[in-house]
Amino acid sequence: MRVPLMRIESSPSLPQSADVVVVGGGIVGTCTAYYLAMRGVKVALVEKGFIGAEQSSRNWGWCRQQNRDARELPMATKSLDLWEAMAGEIGESVGFRRCGLLYLSNDEAEIAGWAKWRDFAASVGVTTHVLSAQEASEHGRATARNWRGGVFSPSDGIADPQRAAPVIARGIMKFGGTVHQRCAARGIETAAGRVCGVITEKGTIKTPVVVMAGGAWASSFCHQLGMRFPQSSVRSSILAVDAGAQGIPDALHTARVSITRRGSGGYTLAISGRASVDPTAQNMRFGKTFLPMFLRRWKSLKPGTLEGLRSGHESLARWKLDDVTPMEKNRVLDPRPDMTLIGETHRRAMELLPGLKGAKIAANWAGYIDSTPDGVPAVGEMPGLPGFILAAGFSGHGFGIGPGAGHMIADMITGQTPIVDTHDYRPERLEGSAWGKVAAF
Repeated sequence: MRVPLMRIESSPSLPQSADVVVVGGGIVGTCTAYYLAMRGVKVALVEKGFIGAEQSSRNWGWCRQQNRDARELPMATKSLDLWEAMAGEIGESVGFRRCGLLYLSNDEAEIAGWAKWRDFAASVGVTTHVLSAQEASEHGRATARNWRGGVFSPSDGIADPQRAAPVIARGIMKFGGTVHQRCAARGIETAAGRVCGVITEKGTIKTPVVVMAGGAWASSFCHQLGMRFPQSSVRSSILAVDAGAQGIPDALHTARVSITRRGSGGYTLAISGRASVDPTAQNMRFGKTFLPMFLRRWKSLKPGTLEGLRSGHESLARWKLDDVTPMEKNRVLDPRPDMTLIGETHRRAMELLPGLKGAKIAANWAGYIDSTPDGVPAVGEMPGLPGFILAAGFSGHGFGIGPGAGHMIADMITGQTPIVDTHDYRPERLEGSAWGKVAAF
């Protein structure tokens, strides 16, 4: 595995039954199980590979309100408070800090768009500062160049993707839940038309509620149950450089390159939006549904390779519940990075930030970012199968809003008033056309 990741021990044995089984050990799955365990719910989290090993450890680590779609903003705001509370609850840091996020630009249209978002955000109590040319250049002095404008969101922050999901999984066990790695969920058992168990490679867990938080694997799992969940993934490439640079903002975005300070003191570098579309059976199946999103992003996307077919996460093949599944054949999605993009990203960062000159590449990796047609996650009970709750399609936004999503799902399951309104996340909204519904930010 190319990406750095903290490893944890699993629970010693698989339970015969649970109140809830969460499938998928990424940030959304771990947060869901964590908030259930905190309420005394008997919850088991099953993960085919390792906790946090896929996109939850391969992202920038940004926990932001800035430029969020209006439908996600309430969850983003709640998540910041939840991130802040976790270290005290668990007794171990997830690497979260409110360092503020800085955006710089020389594009007047982009700056105007950020100002428009600022006005909207102010109406819902979110503070972000639009920067004048002088202020932007001062905030961005590490670039040694002048900027026409920018924005700074002081209450936003970052967490550590390398350790966040694993630490939260330890929190699950601290509060009485169980965590099971290298334990793929193969299918669902039903009785009287509703969920009654989860079949895993290590045995069956009897349960009335299953949360499918399988990230890029979620749609193919739903396909086994005869459910249509439109989901498509793009392959994003990213790199990290060694520690040593001084005076660089903890979190900086420009059109040329974006940079984030890692817990190790090094920096993660990426070009926002740039990704490869690897052909798979699933993205061909849903191609028409995703056309509006792909048309909007066509300048940032490029045709990919056979990496998606080799990975097996978007297969439409049916698998047997008593045999090895694609999830067991590929425990961790660890696709090859686009080395041309890695080289371009490194070069752009060296040009933008003189303080990084000479910083060596410590690691590079790729990950599959799963999306819905409108760029907003699908969270809720799937029509036709009571007890089966979908939590997927976070569209590259899931790390920052993971705590809010997990808390909301725990609220739904335990009958409490959800931390945020669930209406905009309902999976059934995706049954209609995607035209005009693509996320605005």
